[in-house]
Amino acid sequence: MAGHSKWANIKRRKGVQDAARGKIFTRLAREIQVAAQQGGPDPDANFALRLAVDRARAENMPKDNIERAIRRGAGLEKDAADIEDVTYEGYGPHGIAILVECLTDNRNRTISDVRRAFTRANGSLGEPNSVAWQFTSKGYLLFNLQDEDGEEIDVDPDELFMAALDSGAEDVVVSEEAVEIYTERNDFAQVEQALEGAGFKSDEARLIMQPNMTNELATDEATSVMNLIDALEELDDVNNVYHNLEMTDEVVAQFA
Repeated sequence: MAGHSKWANIKRRKGVQDAARGKIFTRLAREIQVAAQQGGPDPDANFALRLAVDRARAENMPKDNIERAIRRGAGLEKDAADIEDVTYEGYGPHGIAILVECLTDNRNRTISDVRRAFTRANGSLGEPNSVAWQFTSKGYLLFNLQDEDGEEIDVDPDELFMAALDSGAEDVVVSEEAVEIYTERNDFAQVEQALEGAGFKSDEARLIMQPNMTNELATDEATSVMNLIDALEELDDVNNVYHNLEMTDEVVAQFA
């Protein structure tokens, strides 16, 4: 996962731009709604909903919007459309595997938009499990060590490292910018709650699809893949995009 911290911080800055366009609130509302649909409206009893609500609060989403999304997921709003969680699989340029997680109220619209993005980038959609076998579901926690201005945040990475291992984390990656913690899927809630109890509040906490192996490309080739990923992430119905491109420093610097 080389370069992942740098890319996470680039995406965080991109998130500010998305918020200005209003997209991020729509995506967060859908994520909250689906979590409430699948696990109930109580964040204390529904870990996925709690994480979604935490992300919404971190983005300063209004409380009324959060509560409305929960009510829609619980079926308490008459005008609530059903939101589906669907994943599409495909290959980008140069054979890079890509998973596209979507939250949608119209599958036909969504797959049409996703297919168009792949086609324009000389990629192609695949059949179910044509790509997914190359990824494993993991818990992911991000703790920034610097703010958006590059100033240090008061977090001791050594203490966080030890606390993560003691709580059952599978892997801890420390860089100048952040501490990233990976867990087995079934241990995610336990680790997140243990770290929060120890005084470490994550900047991002979610389930991810981690590539089992990554592929390194020349910078110009990698940039063509990142252009596709960026195009996919701009689609209204797309919630997450995962890939097995090796994020080298050169790739991150070029695309940033």
